Amino acid sequence: MSNHVQHKTQEELAALFRADITTGVGRSVKHESADKHVSGEAVYVDDRLEFPNQLHVYARMSDRAHARIVRIDTAPCYQFPGVAIAITAEDVPGQLDIGPVVAGDPLLADGKVEYVGQVVLAVGADSLETARKAAMAAIVEYEDLEPVLDVVEAYRKKHFVLDSHQHKIGDSAAELATAPHRLQGSLHIGGQEHFYLETQISSVMPSEDGGMLVYTSTQNPTEVQKLVAEVLGVPMHKIVIDMRRMGGGFGGKETQAAGPACLCAVIAHLTGRPTKMRLPRMEDMTITGKRHPFYVEYDVGFDDNGLLHGIQIDLAGNCGYSPDLSGSIVDRAMFHSDNAYFLGNATINGHRCKTNIASNTAYRGFGGPQGMVAIEEIMDVIARHLGKDPLEVRKLNYYGKDERNVTHYHQTVEHNVIHEMTAELEASAEYSKRRAEIRAFNANSPVLKKGLALTPVKFGISFTATFLNQAGALIHIYTDGSIHLNHGGTEMGQGLNTKVAQVVAQVFNVDIERIQITATNTDKVPNTSPTAASSGADLNGMAAKNAAEIIKQRLVDFLVREYKVTAEDVEFRNSQVRVRGQFLSFEEVIQKAYFGQVSLSTTGFYRTPKIYYDREKAAGRPFYYYAYGVACVEVIVDTLTGEYKMLRGDILHDVGDSLNPAIDIGQVEGAFVQGMGWLTTEELVWSAKGKLLTNGPASYKIPAIADMPIDLRVKLVENRKNPEDTVFHSKAVGEPPFMLGIAPWCAIKDAVASLADYRAQPQIDAPATPERVLWGVEQMRKLQQSTKAVAVTEVEPA
Repeated sequence: MSNHVQHKTQEELAALFRADITTGVGRSVKHESADKHVSGEAVYVDDRLEFPNQLHVYARMSDRAHARIVRIDTAPCYQFPGVAIAITAEDVPGQLDIGPVVAGDPLLADGKVEYVGQVVLAVGADSLETARKAAMAAIVEYEDLEPVLDVVEAYRKKHFVLDSHQHKIGDSAAELATAPHRLQGSLHIGGQEHFYLETQISSVMPSEDGGMLVYTSTQNPTEVQKLVAEVLGVPMHKIVIDMRRMGGGFGGKETQAAGPACLCAVIAHLTGRPTKMRLPRMEDMTITGKRHPFYVEYDVGFDDNGLLHGIQIDLAGNCGYSPDLSGSIVDRAMFHSDNAYFLGNATINGHRCKTNIASNTAYRGFGGPQGMVAIEEIMDVIARHLGKDPLEVRKLNYYGKDERNVTHYHQTVEHNVIHEMTAELEASAEYSKRRAEIRAFNANSPVLKKGLALTPVKFGISFTATFLNQAGALIHIYTDGSIHLNHGGTEMGQGLNTKVAQVVAQVFNVDIERIQITATNTDKVPNTSPTAASSGADLNGMAAKNAAEIIKQRLVDFLVREYKVTAEDVEFRNSQVRVRGQFLSFEEVIQKAYFGQVSLSTTGFYRTPKIYYDREKAAGRPFYYYAYGVACVEVIVDTLTGEYKMLRGDILHDVGDSLNPAIDIGQVEGAFVQGMGWLTTEELVWSAKGKLLTNGPASYKIPAIADMPIDLRVKLVENRKNPEDTVFHSKAVGEPPFMLGIAPWCAIKDAVASLADYRAQPQIDAPATPERVLWGVEQMRKLQQSTKAVAVTEVEPA
């Protein structure tokens, strides 16, 4: 074997050794695919070269919300040249149901349909257009059944996909009965379309012995592997999932990427031909679920200062027709119904309502945002009732540090930094000064009204399904010193691969350019958890760190033996290794280790410690730690039209010791705007018969550049390591900043509340579209002649 190491002098190596690496953790290393994204060279599933003889799949969707299937005739499909096959539920060779946790999600409708958009049959043809025409030619006859389309109706009828759950601490009923003030009210919180740039897509190639190679855009490769195996009736080892990158996911590809992959696999299995399915945008929005809309009822008791005495919140999640991940999503809404506030005596009920729409699914925050919106609405309602500044009420109810620090699910809130962060942002955003200026502006402006809100975020990090808190990684070091890294996380644009590579670079103290991360692949790292729950870097970073440390220790042990030194005499730095007084390049060490028969490949593993949850007792420590954030937003509202504009946003967010500040700030900015969009412009509308009407960008408005605050200031908390033993003491950043988007919604309501001298809270459900804002304006104007608050009733103490 030839030696490719370029030898440097000891002086040159020593000089390099003294320099710092610039691409380890804590550095603003650019995204590993940034250049490819900008140039268009990044390869997504749809960019892969098509296989010879490949089929394209189109799914025929139900046009009924609830009906029995009387007859399906696929014979007309075969009259189109190029059609290879048309399949229905009867053609699936293995298990039909692809429910991720519990049954309820048939791959193809089996005897009945339960929402407009449910896949009834699928056609494989030599082009997508031919497949579409053929699928639409099939004859499907229905017998209509009565649908349930309203979440309140489902809630009242106890029409649930899963049983309800309750968290309880103290005696909320007794405290509510004796509280100096008691208010009751309700709130509707809308859903949200994921609107990833890359729609759901899979490409499948049959392999030897009945296997399948599946290229798919998924956050959950192992789940897709399992479900493809089940629908084909083969063991998981026959199925290989390859996932290089997604064009966005946001939770929408955690479970619902499985449908296209499984349909392709069934057709590929039955025809022996490679098969591809890419959903057009309208079909994607119609077939797939959204963020869960919620209906909330609350009953809150408090004193003259606004301090909570007792509270009951009923959270009714609109799950759609099947369970999907709704059990855990409604759980997380319950867990986060406190946000940053000590509820004291509290009863939180979570209900999983069944309606005849697409099965709603994971979305950034995973139910947490809906729970937080509820409690933030309650804080505002209390403040308006008492004539106080909402921030004063919020701060009064914050969790304490040494007392008033136990949640309603009996976890102690440790390392609470929300007080300091609020104080810092309150000062830097000049909250008090601007609040006074806004009051003066509103008093002299009859049409345009300004609003200001400062809201906190406390978000628990870990999967609430405890067993998912595990990850694996694989590292090879080749004889030229280059490093191959693979892990179980998936890259969807969030920079996970960059961060994990930085972790490995830090352990070996080498430049990140030396590291190549390859596609997430079930052949390399098995039994992966989904990239979700903000845990991608926490779990996979720690697994990769574990693998790197194993190999590094082998190298240290080898050098100790080879040079007759102690471990303290060996130091890795800037791609060099000092062994006592001698300097070696990293490449030299690797080649010496190879010739010394040292293994340069290993797997790594990590499981999150400390966490557990006893469901029967509704108590435990479901979260390893909390991430915190605060946002202050100023808005101006036109009270004649309901239109509004975000004027300024100030954000302070806690990421612990940042792995990559540039990526983290990007995540905070993106999450804030996405959260703001959910609560302002993004409105989902269904027809009276259950058809999604907002099924494309012409009718569904995600925020654009003009919707962002004119002045946006984002800062990460400095010098604040995560006290828990996370990857280099960082904190998760994917989901927590999403809830910063609640501040714009509260600011809009603050502006409208000024019309009634801030003494009533306008009933503006989410999203606060201009129409709803205008209705809120009308409510406030009517209230100028009345003291009765809309949709909020004061109850006399017993």
